[in-house]
Amino acid sequence: MLPMNDRQLRMMMKKMGINIKEMNAKRVIIETEEKEYIFNNPVINIMEIKGEKTYQITGKAEVKSKINEEDIELVAEKTGKSKEEAKKALEETKGDIAQAIINLSS
Repeated sequence: MLPMNDRQLRMMMKKMGINIKEMNAKRVIIETEEKEYIFNNPVINIMEIKGEKTYQITGKAEVKSKINEEDIELVAEKTGKSKEEAKKALEETKGDIAQAIINLSS
C-alpha cells in the first residue's frame, strides 16, 4: 500500500462514501450486567458508511463492578453485619462476595 498523509486518506474515504467525524464528549459509560466502563474525556470517532454509524471510543476506562442488592443481602446475612457495611465491603473488594465475607468476618 502506498503511504498517504491524513488529508489524502480522508479524501479517498470521502470518495468511497465513508465519512468520519470526531465528537467531543466529557464522559462515556458502558453498562453491562456485571460492570461499568467509564471513559472520562474520551476521543470518539464516528464513521458513517451508507447511513450506518460506527462509534469508536478511545481512552482509558475505569472499570467498576456493579453491586447488586442480592449480593449485599447475602454478605450481610452471612456476616451478621448491616447492609451498609456489606455494601462497603463489596465495593472495597470490587464485588468479590467471598472476599467481602472474609473481610467482614475477621
